[in-house]
Amino acid sequence: MDLTLTKGIRLLEALCTSERRRGVTELARELQLQKSNVSRLLKTLTSIGYVERDEFSGKYGVTLRIWEYGAMVSDRIDVRAVSRPYLEQLAATSEETVHLSILSGAEVIYIDKVDSPTPLRSYTRVGGRAPAFCVATGKALLAFVDHQKLKQTLEGRLHQFTPSTISSLDALEKELRLIRKHGYALNRGEWRSGINGLAVPVFDHCGRAVASIGITLPPISPPQSLINLLTTCSTNISKALGYKAAKTFLPIDKINCC
Repeated sequence: MDLTLTKGIRLLEALCTSERRRGVTELARELQLQKSNVSRLLKTLTSIGYVERDEFSGKYGVTLRIWEYGAMVSDRIDVRAVSRPYLEQLAATSEETVHLSILSGAEVIYIDKVDSPTPLRSYTRVGGRAPAFCVATGKALLAFVDHQKLKQTLEGRLHQFTPSTISSLDALEKELRLIRKHGYALNRGEWRSGINGLAVPVFDHCGRAVASIGITLPPISPPQSLINLLTTCSTNISKALGYKAAKTFLPIDKINCC
């Protein structure tokens, strides 16, 4: 292993995670390196544009070049490709059909699907669409849309598909607040009678809800063990996409939104 390269990367990481510029002495002490070594590394990183030195304080900070390359990498991350192995594991463990969806206006698009060994009949297909406000994967994503955009998106679209469909924006927003709080969404036969669903959002490196994963269920209340499987899957996918935050989800018996 190239020790100089390793030291340079450690130095760059220290600057990237710092909220302020750092001096040579401070960095040397934190990284347990010689000041002369840190000074040489900083000069090299400055010469190639990754670090800059403030002429007044003499301290160092990273440039936007780190962000530029990070943005390039994040743009190439395919949420479907990243999610696939986790979805397969979830389907095998839960023995339920698993979907991966993204939001497109007032609808969700199913971009991937894994059938379980003993799947419940599903009305969805990859590339298919569904009204976001009455399926679990859609509600899991709508929960992170601001009020004004939500109103504009859904105005005139809250049609009654089954007796259980939420057809009032006020009632929907009440449920979306609970979804944000508890971390998962339920569909109680709101699009197709007798077909329920459970879903959780997937977050990217910026904390945006970019997709959701859901399970098709019979018309029963899902057990906490199934919710735990789904949220663990979502957490793993979100981490793979660069998401750093963590959240504790409340048990289903604490939800009062039926």
